[in-house]
Amino acid sequence: MGQTTLNIVAITIFMVTMGMLLGPLLDIPQALPVIAIATLLSIATLDQTSLNGTLGNLLINGVNRLSGEERDRVVRHEAGHFLVAYLLDIPVADYTLSAWEAWRKGMPGLGGVQFDTTDLEATLKTGQLPAQTLNRYCTVWMAGIAAEKLVYGESQGGQDDRQKFSILWQQLQRPLQEGQMRQRWAVVQAQTLLEKHTDAYQALVIAMTENASVQDCLALLQTQVGDGSAPAKT
Repeated sequence: MGQTTLNIVAITIFMVTMGMLLGPLLDIPQALPVIAIATLLSIATLDQTSLNGTLGNLLINGVNRLSGEERDRVVRHEAGHFLVAYLLDIPVADYTLSAWEAWRKGMPGLGGVQFDTTDLEATLKTGQLPAQTLNRYCTVWMAGIAAEKLVYGESQGGQDDRQKFSILWQQLQRPLQEGQMRQRWAVVQAQTLLEKHTDAYQALVIAMTENASVQDCLALLQTQVGDGSAPAKT
């Protein structure tokens, strides 16, 4: 099971166990907690085997959305991805700011910025991946983490981003330690780009908070920074 679903199961089992202990005092039937645990485990198993953790993501994300600070952090994280992708000439296909929005659009996971990775996939099929292409995508994937670090001093999100990089790194059969160094390098590169284009980043955060379309966000960046296409240094 995914970590999100496991956390939900653990918390629920704890609550049910407390219910069993307090049941005699509260006149709760002894069979009820057992039925609750069995039902929860069945739903959790279905969520992981057939729904890829969607129910757990929706539940956790729904709770997080109650926090204004959490919503602000998500927007700033995704705006980092969006801006750096624009600067490095990686097309943005769509974006969502919650698991609920992602589910409605048929996107996997918790949502976020969706990139057009056609050129990356085509290059991987050739068996070779130019350093410049690898650097561009690695920098874009780490840009959300970089944005959080710039704004908050540390990053809470980015697990999915690191996983995407790890999958690619495994395909390339490169050493793990080298991959970790590459991630740190990419965070620094993304931070540099975001610092250089602070005004554009802040404007994009406002636009995404207002659920502006991808086209409107791109038009905004065109006005703020021009055509982008900033090369990622090796």
